[in-house]
Amino acid sequence: MLSKSQIKFINGLRKKKQRTENQLFIVEGIKAVEDMILSKMPLHQLYATSLYNNELNIDQITLISEKELKMISQFSTPNQILAIFKIPQPDSHNHKDLTLVLDDINDPGNLGTIIRLCDWYDINLICSKNTVDCYNPKVVQATMGSIARVNICYQDLSEFLNTSERPIYGAVLNGSVVYQTSLPQKAILIMGNEANGISSAIEKYVQNPITIPQFGKNQNTESLNVATATAILCSEFKRFL
Repeated sequence: MLSKSQIKFINGLRKKKQRTENQLFIVEGIKAVEDMILSKMPLHQLYATSLYNNELNIDQITLISEKELKMISQFSTPNQILAIFKIPQPDSHNHKDLTLVLDDINDPGNLGTIIRLCDWYDINLICSKNTVDCYNPKVVQATMGSIARVNICYQDLSEFLNTSERPIYGAVLNGSVVYQTSLPQKAILIMGNEANGISSAIEKYVQNPITIPQFGKNQNTESLNVATATAILCSEFKRFL
């Protein structure tokens, strides 16, 4: 049985301040939780109803009622379990061929999808300090477990880009057509904010502006969704391997 203080503590982890102070975050649903455990994400505590069969033989498990699960879940129909994991420390020396840099991404769904792309393409991710928190419950759910396998750092972008020795590419509306551009194996790719694109403070570091051309005759679509654009550009970088 959960105490009132436990319920308050768990629900408090939906706020960034509480996640940061406690270095913990929430994951819900059998598939997502078990995927995180199998990916060696450090588990703090698991809360489950009697319906959960615990095939992974998890020790840190607390049995609760379905009513209690609803009290700590963000979903109206939660799926048997809710887990609290420890936030891992990013590896600042984990250098992969392509590093993706996000300049103030605001939407949790977009960030979650981008993290899944980084997992798929084996890419490091660096986020500006104003980018939505990757341990926001909505972001975590959107990653479908990929957050356990992607190295994610939040840092000052100007400082990072100013000291980088790799060529820096940026997604813009009026750059070189990406399909006509020879892309290197080792590079940095910057993706900008959903509404404003790459900020002026960061745009000055872009050495190679690239564009995904629009083929539609109507030409009324202003831009692609940032997660969609990221998928296309990452695919192009990896195509030249």
